[in-house]
Amino acid sequence: MMQSAFCPLNSASFHVAIIMDGNGRWAVQRGFPRGEGHRQGSHAVRRAVEAALRLGVTTLTLYAFSSDNWKRPMSEVNLLMSLFYDFLRKERKQCLENGIRLNVIGRRDRLSRSLRAAVESAEAATAQGEKMLLRIAIDYSARDSILFAASRLDGSGDATRENFAQRLAEVNHAHPAVPDVDLLIRTGGERRLSDFLLWECAYAELVFLETMWPDFTADDMEAAIREFHHRERRFGALPQAATA
Repeated sequence: MMQSAFCPLNSASFHVAIIMDGNGRWAVQRGFPRGEGHRQGSHAVRRAVEAALRLGVTTLTLYAFSSDNWKRPMSEVNLLMSLFYDFLRKERKQCLENGIRLNVIGRRDRLSRSLRAAVESAEAATAQGEKMLLRIAIDYSARDSILFAASRLDGSGDATRENFAQRLAEVNHAHPAVPDVDLLIRTGGERRLSDFLLWECAYAELVFLETMWPDFTADDMEAAIREFHHRERRFGALPQAATA
């Protein structure tokens, strides 16, 4: 993977989050079982990671499995867990070769013992990666995480944004801590956050694509980042022209 001269920000960090939506619909539209959409979606993950690294993204967070996804048929859940396990085993070498650090965020107590072991092994093996942090959200719920993190504040004046963010990182196994999301991309034509990184997306720019996740390409990633680059982020302040 070669780094591109195109860099979306002048700052040292750039956090992109993606809601990878549309796998099942992609398959159904083509007369395939839903599982085939998830398998093809795993190829899109690799394309997204390669593009993010080339385009100067420093943190990439992918929404792979929400806590609400346990409600899906067990056959589909089992397939997804198998795909996660295979990804962690097979992509570890690629991550090591390209300086990518892996981190799985979300609950771990409901994952199988073998998947937890694969998570811990991949995280340990890639811990020295410095070019990009790749975070995979599995069994993740932003609302549940916020409630759990809030319960860990002791009420003795430690309820600051910084302390809460630290507690939130702890409950999500988010190591290392990362800056807030700059750009959130959602594929599949839907326009909602679906309980994903609600705290971290407070001032994120949102880009919604009709493209189904299995069809997501490096060009889609670059187009979304270029759109972000042309937006004016004010964080509640007035535009620069209004203060001149």
